[in-house]
Amino acid sequence: MKYLHLLLWTLFSVGTLAAFEEVGLASWYGGKFQGRKTANGEIFDTYKISAAHKSLPFGTIVSVENLENGKKLDVRVNDRGPYIQGRIIDLSYAAAKELGILNQGIAQVKITAKAGTAELASLATIQVGAFKNIVYAKKMKDMLIEAGFTPYAIMTTSGLVRIEIKNIPKKEAESTVSQLKALGIQNPLIKT
Repeated sequence: MKYLHLLLWTLFSVGTLAAFEEVGLASWYGGKFQGRKTANGEIFDTYKISAAHKSLPFGTIVSVENLENGKKLDVRVNDRGPYIQGRIIDLSYAAAKELGILNQGIAQVKITAKAGTAELASLATIQVGAFKNIVYAKKMKDMLIEAGFTPYAIMTTSGLVRIEIKNIPKKEAESTVSQLKALGIQNPLIKT
């Protein structure tokens, strides 16, 4: 039942992305992440304005308002996180600096999705595999995580577990397939 609720939330929240609003704690990250790949495949630059969110589609523009000082800034979601309970968005160093969050490290914010539905049309999903055996599906998912991807596991009604990489810009889908083939994955399938 929990899976069904999550699936329904995902289906309906994407369709009404312009109305997305969330209040909670923002934090910032940088340091050891500088120069690493973000979840959408970009190279992270902490000195550029960007953000990580747990579920908003990559490319979504989010207005972040620091509720403690009134400062506002638009950021683009290009990563996943934060991974600390109670936090709703991780900001790059540059974004945190603009919002006055650097010194305290966290702040109460309101985030509102300004865009995102247009970006959805230009995104693809790549199905990496479909497995009857959940152990094999988990091994594939773990291998993809180790390679720097953010895979999703989807259980079908027939009991298959599909491993997918979502929210890949269509123009980058073929190069992502090439990267997957270099990892030994035989037939990744681009779904648009």
